[in-house]
Amino acid sequence: MTPATSGGDPSAPATTAHTTIDPAAGDIVTPATRAAPVVLRVTRLSKSYGDTPVLHDINLDVRRAETLCLIGPSGSGKSTLLKCLNLLEKPQAGEIRLGETCLTAPHADVDAARARIGMVFQHFNLFPHMSVERNVTVALTSVKGMDREQARALARRHLDEVGLAAFAGQRPGRLSGGQQQRVAIARALAMEPELMLFDEATSALDPELVKDVLAVMRDLASGGMTMAVVTHEMGFAREAADRVAFMCDGRIAEIGTPDRIFERADHPRLRQFLSQVL
Repeated sequence: MTPATSGGDPSAPATTAHTTIDPAAGDIVTPATRAAPVVLRVTRLSKSYGDTPVLHDINLDVRRAETLCLIGPSGSGKSTLLKCLNLLEKPQAGEIRLGETCLTAPHADVDAARARIGMVFQHFNLFPHMSVERNVTVALTSVKGMDREQARALARRHLDEVGLAAFAGQRPGRLSGGQQQRVAIARALAMEPELMLFDEATSALDPELVKDVLAVMRDLASGGMTMAVVTHEMGFAREAADRVAFMCDGRIAEIGTPDRIFERADHPRLRQFLSQVL
């Protein structure tokens, strides 16, 4: 970590040419990220399964147009944290705020909250008896109450965005795994979410199918979509993320820019992890 320059205010954050180090947050962010408003704020979040704690006192902000990648060994709590963010898992303690809305408040409207958050899972969860287009439009018409023709136009636009407009009339079973995952991404995008969550979206794919899905995710990141991504694809995290958070034992052990995480890691467990996966 770069020390503060001598002669300045010792209480001020240390600076380098490209990043700011906030000692209170223990974080490094780019100036553009720091200036953006917070979309999602997690405060002191904890989660247990029975007597087994899986998340410990998690504090995390995700800012508008930021791509945050969560990396770490299996069983470190990454997917559980992501599922807590859209309340698929209920935390035992802590607070989750999406904008000004507290999602963990006792009387929070969970369905309304989930409509503001898109999620793409390891498995595609497409309806096999519906066409690709209908898989995208079903939530638009049934949840948002959108007119069928308007929903179809929106579905076509997002299918085109992921390179699958020509497959709108096909059943999912006629598509490759990578194509099905891109349909799942189009379905989530069609809901016009404020935040997109990706839970190891490429881990169930054959290696040769991963590239196209990652390309779509890179395009979303460069286009300004706010994203939190659990991934084992270190190349994607290094290239596309604004920040990378390393999790182990249910905690965020280190967080910072890709350069810091991959080139100047502080935490010994992170250094050990990177030595095994890079």
